[in-house]
Amino acid sequence: MKIIMCACCEEVSATTVFTLQNSCSYTVWPGTLSGNAGPVLGEGGFALSPGASVQFLAMPGWSGRFWARTGCTFDEFGNGKCVTGDCGGTLRCNGGGDPPVSLAEFTIAGGNSNTNSDKDFYDVSLVDGYNVGIGIKPTGGAGDCHYAGCIADLNVNCPPELRVVDGSGAVVACKSACDAFNAPEFCCTGDHAMPATCAPTQFSVMFKAACPSAYSYAYDDASSTFTCSGTDYLITFCPTTGI
Repeated sequence: MKIIMCACCEEVSATTVFTLQNSCSYTVWPGTLSGNAGPVLGEGGFALSPGASVQFLAMPGWSGRFWARTGCTFDEFGNGKCVTGDCGGTLRCNGGGDPPVSLAEFTIAGGNSNTNSDKDFYDVSLVDGYNVGIGIKPTGGAGDCHYAGCIADLNVNCPPELRVVDGSGAVVACKSACDAFNAPEFCCTGDHAMPATCAPTQFSVMFKAACPSAYSYAYDDASSTFTCSGTDYLITFCPTTGI
């Protein structure tokens, strides 16, 4: 946690430092999306080379998500397309990434909507499918502060009916069952819109077995949402360890 002193007053505010690290063997183009009209981090999107990292500061109450886009090509004006995680054909996202995409989601302490205003809430979600491994590691802080993420490469064992392939036929992403079949029992909608009526499916169970600390479907809260207080976060694409 970094402390920023206000130069013209006595007020002190704590900011959260997000470090995004690319441990993939290829370039990724992280996308960022802020909620509640909050400041957009990293101008919405940028390129991150293998082994590179970048840091952003978020004020109390910030909420949003990060994801990796792959196979992107942009022109000098930032217009182009990504094979996975695309956000409207532009380098600087102003909306979410197209599924299937792995997400790192945060609500930082201090916002009016926080149930526990002294705690951050964070998770890695595969509810919208999977494209790249992603992990969240709290650095410092107090509370549960567990590692959250998906280290396994789900593209390797993705069922045929969920696969997304590129022009060469390589599997580049794995759809969620909701995205693939658009049925209430997979999307937790209609008669299945409550935890009691939307149970895990064979597909979400597969995701959960591979990535136990990541959201596998809409009502997977108990083992997938984590809290921590007074911490910074390391977000790693293609993590190799969960510590």
